[in-house]
Amino acid sequence: MLEAAAVAVQFAGDMVEVRELGRGNINCTYLVATTGTPFVLQRINPAVFADPRAVVRNFSLVTECLAEKSGQAGGPFRFPTLIKTRAGHDWWTDASGGVWRAQTWIDGRAVSRLARPSQAAAIGRCLGWFHRFTADLRSDGLEIALPGFHVLPGYLAEYDRVVAGRDDRPAALERRCMMEVEIMRPQAALLQEACADGRLSARIVHGDPKVENFLFDDHGEVVSLIDLDTVGSGLLHHDLGDCLRSCCNRGGEGGAAAAVGFDVGTCRAWFEGYSAEMGGLLGRHDRDLAGPAITLITFELGLRFFTDHLRGDTYFRVRRRGENLERAVTQFALMHSIVSQEETIRRIFAGR
Repeated sequence: MLEAAAVAVQFAGDMVEVRELGRGNINCTYLVATTGTPFVLQRINPAVFADPRAVVRNFSLVTECLAEKSGQAGGPFRFPTLIKTRAGHDWWTDASGGVWRAQTWIDGRAVSRLARPSQAAAIGRCLGWFHRFTADLRSDGLEIALPGFHVLPGYLAEYDRVVAGRDDRPAALERRCMMEVEIMRPQAALLQEACADGRLSARIVHGDPKVENFLFDDHGEVVSLIDLDTVGSGLLHHDLGDCLRSCCNRGGEGGAAAAVGFDVGTCRAWFEGYSAEMGGLLGRHDRDLAGPAITLITFELGLRFFTDHLRGDTYFRVRRRGENLERAVTQFALMHSIVSQEETIRRIFAGR
């Protein structure tokens, strides 16, 4: 916290207090109180982002575009914008080479589990708005902040390398996860194959639209979509799948495996909100592959948690050993709930 306070004064000379904000899995994030408007300070994790400066440049480009679009269209959503250092720079580099970025604070409440379908509809509208108003943003202006992000065959290859390098005998829960991986392995390349044969195409995506990255006001309406570090060119289905995986989980993000389950009523409400903004931008193949996409992104997250557990928790932040393994088990349980309802999900996306 002392380090964050020392960095905060590089962005604002009237800093009053610094406190940790949220419990994100990747970056260290703080809320900085000043004598004026508070702001968010973040140290970008160099173990995850090889070029943290590229993250800042992408953030600046996309948020400027969204601010312009929102102003033109009278959009109901607000997005954070970059705050420069007092010397006029986009980031601050500390003595150890760590890159810090500051952004405007948006007043709103994050939740880990939805209480009613109307919240899902509000999230759907916000993500639909984001997709619609970034559709004409040139992806070649964005840098690749995370090479291989959401490329499931690549995550499988990494998992295989980690398993091959281990000498110890896996515990019972680890063996159970290994069985889940082998069950899903044949389907891993589905979205990449659909992209290769022209059924899907790359668009601008958020990259991490889980429920905790949407901020609500006191009336239950979404006011913002935050955490734009992974924005870039990708498949729309990674956003659709990740958002629905998160929104429709009855156990909430971080819940125990026994409590999880995919709620199709919440999915239907979400899709109604999303469609109200996206409308005809969803094609037939987009709709046909939505159900499998939710399954695959859930498997992908479980696989990444499990792989990180096996290699010693070097990617996702954990508070104790075994937490990533528990996260993996929870995602695999949710995956089975989604698979059992894929036909219902397909009908929802078909408008029936």
